[in-house]
This record gives sequence, structure tokens and C-alpha cells, in this order.
Amino acid sequence: MKHFCPVALFCAAFALPSFAQEIKIGYALAEDSHYGAGARAFEESLKASLGDQFTFRHFPSSGLGGEREVLEGLQLGTVEMTIASDGTLTNFVPEVGVLGIPFLLRDKAHARTVLDGEIGKEMLAKFDDAGLKALAWGEQGFRHITSNRDPVEAPADLAGLKIRTMENPVHIAAFRALGAAPTPMAWPEVIGALQQGAIDAQENPLSVIVSAKLAEVQKYLTLDGHVYSSTIVLVSPALWGSLDDAQKAAFEKAAADAVVAMRAYVDDADTNGVEALKAAGMQVNELTPEQKAVFREALAEPYKDYEAQFGKALMDRILAVE
Repeated sequence: MKHFCPVALFCAAFALPSFAQEIKIGYALAEDSHYGAGARAFEESLKASLGDQFTFRHFPSSGLGGEREVLEGLQLGTVEMTIASDGTLTNFVPEVGVLGIPFLLRDKAHARTVLDGEIGKEMLAKFDDAGLKALAWGEQGFRHITSNRDPVEAPADLAGLKIRTMENPVHIAAFRALGAAPTPMAWPEVIGALQQGAIDAQENPLSVIVSAKLAEVQKYLTLDGHVYSSTIVLVSPALWGSLDDAQKAAFEKAAADAVVAMRAYVDDADTNGVEALKAAGMQVNELTPEQKAVFREALAEPYKDYEAQFGKALMDRILAVE
């Protein structure tokens, strides 16, 4: 009969290696973008809460594909985490499209209050039925138009303008109503399309315009703030379902910390980005409140469609948030 030493068994058990769970996080922009800032803040927060239970592999600059492909990866469980734009997310939860209605959200303070409140929480919960786990609303900021054709000062300046938009029906309908030729296009294709002249223009927040170095491929920037653009921090249901309660709480805290980092990046870009773009050679013009009102009036017909699609009550509820 063989004899076993209890002390040896005890030591052997503690000698077994423990393996951290790897989280692959993919996002569309470079590491030095607001997406990258949010991803780093998430990782740092989770490490502070849970130590070495999880490791991260970052795939910036669409290293795992476009946003739609990454989101489908989350549904399948082949990707664990992403930070994605609301424009793409409307393909998974159409109700999110209400936030992309031009000139509905007044400013960043209004937008942040809406998203951090009951309306935002209700929308995040809808992603459960889409096979995604949404943790928190991040931010890109208000969207502006860049172009190689001319500055934009009135709706007539958009006539026939081939402008890249996200795959967002709300944005597409608005630009068509203004006379432009909106061209939905995945982000990885945009820079090449601008260089080749396949499109004339694009629209994005300053955080993207700066971090993507669009001044290298666009001449004009019009600060019109036509749409507020948000992001969402998401994880795969497979990952979420594998977490215990303490880990879930740490993930939720990490998502909140990621939002703080993204918003800080956007605030800095809004403060300093215009001067940086001017220094890089862009010609910049900013619409007055009176000019914006003209654009808003030109969207009267799409607004009727938005009310039919999303409900006037929800739009009024958003407008009423102080």
C-alpha cells in the first residue's frame, strides 16, 4: 500500500498554476483616442478591483473588424468586450436611434443627464434581448462636418455632397432631407475613400476628427453640432454570465470609470481640438444659432417621421430633461 504525505499534497495543490481569464477588446479608433482612453481606464479599474483575475488584449483601429463584426463577435462569444458607437448600435437596438435625431440634445450637459438617468438606463436594458450586455453610456461628443468641397453655412451647401455617414437610418434621412448624398460606410474604409475622392465629406465629433488626423485628408471643418454622438461599453453575454456578483460589480465600476475617461478626452478635444486642426491647415467656420435654426427648419419632414418612429412622447421626455 502506498502512503501519501498530507503536507506534500497541500504544497502540490498550491503549486498548480492559476490562469487569468483573457478579455479581447476591439474598437474602431486608435489607442490614443477616446475609445482607447476608455478601454485603458476600464482595464486599470478592473485590475485595481480584482487583481490579476483578468488580462486584456487590445485590438484598436478595427483590429478585429468593423463595429458590426465586433458586435456580432460579442453575440457569438468570440470577442469579450467592445466600445461601440450608437450609430452602429441602432442596427441591434433601433430605439437607440432617437438619440441621433439632429438638434434634439441641446449640449453635453443635457446629453449626459439624459444618458445617466432613467431614459439611458432603460435603453441599456434593451440590449439584453439583442444578445449583448450593455454596461454604460460613453461619449464621442457633438458631430461636425468636414469636407473637401466647400465650407457648409446653409442647407444649400450640402446639395449633392457625397458625405460618409454611419449606418444609422436617422442620420441618413436627415442628410437626404438637406439635399446631401449620404453614403453609409464602415469606419475602416473612410480615410481611403476620402483620399481617392469616392466621397467628399464626413461627419464626426472633434474627438474623432482630431484622433483620426482627418486634417490630413480634409480641407474644411464646419462646427455645426448637428447630432450628439454617444458610445456604449459592452461585454459578451457569455463573459457576463460567467462572472460572480463581486466580479459583476467590479465590471460595472470599471465601465463607469471608462465613461469618466472618455468624457474627459472629449472635453479636452472640444477645448483644444479646433486650434490643433487650424494649426494642421484646416479652414474652420462655426454656425451661428440663427444658421442652425435654418437647418432645423429644413428637417421638419424628417421630424414627423422621427415622431412616428420613436414616439413624440419619448422625444418630449428627452427635451424635458433639465
